[in-house]
Amino acid sequence: MINNLILPEPTLRRLPWYLAYVEILKAQDVEYISSTQISRALNVDASQIAKDLSFLALKGKTRIGYEVDALAKALADFLGFHTPHKAYVFGTGSLGMALMQDSGLDNYGLNIIAGFDIDKNKIGTKVGDVPIYHIDSLEEVMEANPATIGILTVPADCAQITADIAIGEGIKAIWNFTPYRVKVAEGIVMSNTSIYAHLALIYNRLNAES
Repeated sequence: MINNLILPEPTLRRLPWYLAYVEILKAQDVEYISSTQISRALNVDASQIAKDLSFLALKGKTRIGYEVDALAKALADFLGFHTPHKAYVFGTGSLGMALMQDSGLDNYGLNIIAGFDIDKNKIGTKVGDVPIYHIDSLEEVMEANPATIGILTVPADCAQITADIAIGEGIKAIWNFTPYRVKVAEGIVMSNTSIYAHLALIYNRLNAES
């Protein structure tokens, strides 16, 4: 199946750009879009776009391009955004709570069903409809309402041990928002999203321009 392909990471990073753009076009009732038009809008080489979209097994029409509705659906299906994935948030500080309250994640197939913390003042409370449990309750919660994805928003010095606990209880993928580079066993999906690294990049570029 196409969805079982392991795509190059740069391609996977670009596909959501294409989806966001064609969703805008879809809302504007645009029927067709060419790779050249996408190229102009997103500043990505048209040949690269065509190569990326070839993974979807979706053919564009000569001199017309891709049907916008079909392209949007194919991209969302391919990226897994139409398939629900349950997740836990580990660390319910400001970032963790923000993610728990972000209803827009549901549109991309991510359903956060529980948060975990060690703060006694948070245990037993909710963020929106999402309950917060003590980390010691993970095994029990996993049995009652299992998730496959663990989102790490704990302090950096707790990142590795939290990931180890989560994986030990059956979590299959880690989305790491901490600046610590967590190590996981082979077979565990790992993705790092360090806002601090991107912030450092912004500062560096700003300083270079000044």
